[in-house]
Amino acid sequence: MAAWKLPLVVSAIALPIVAGFYVGGPGLGMAVGAFAAATIIVLAVRKPPLEQIAIAAAPDSRARLLVVLGSALEASGALAIAALVEDAALAGALPEVLLLAPCRSSFAERWTSDLEPGRQRAQADLDQGAALLANLGLTTAARVGDENTVQMTEDTLRDFAATELVLVGDQTAAEDALACRLPIQLHRVRPASEEAKAQPVPAQPGMSIQRTIRPLRTS
Repeated sequence: MAAWKLPLVVSAIALPIVAGFYVGGPGLGMAVGAFAAATIIVLAVRKPPLEQIAIAAAPDSRARLLVVLGSALEASGALAIAALVEDAALAGALPEVLLLAPCRSSFAERWTSDLEPGRQRAQADLDQGAALLANLGLTTAARVGDENTVQMTEDTLRDFAATELVLVGDQTAAEDALACRLPIQLHRVRPASEEAKAQPVPAQPGMSIQRTIRPLRTS
């Protein structure tokens, strides 16, 4: 946004509220303020950010996979990720793999500001995933992130030079929000049972892999 536009936006929000207090008193002023706040929220939801996600500069040409766990990784899912690592390794050194899990909390935990149970659940998912991949000969790093998957992924990409992003589990909303803004390849790995719910064709046992590459939107 151009610098000169910001004062106009602030004025467009503030002046009706001030006028409401002046003309109709506190009641009308509060009503206008509530309407302005609701309008801002609706516009923000209807128009999410479309700018390209910034990714840290890579120190070398080595491939790096960021694996975002939407659910606990299973053995078949580990095999799918190992296949992706093998494909990336064909172009050079063994890729670096970072496992990322969100710290999700229940309503009661949020209400009491007790984030530790959520962190423990996320760490348990990371430990399970790291152990499964270690059994396949893959060394991984692990990190607990923000509860919001999109924000967590953006924050991690600022200091992890990923060349590919892997979403594990049913993370359709996160995929839709990230795919159009990613300058790297995106993969989706989820159980065949979940694929069967979305497709009428019976899925084979195990884990299916879908590779999605979408062009960036320009504005």
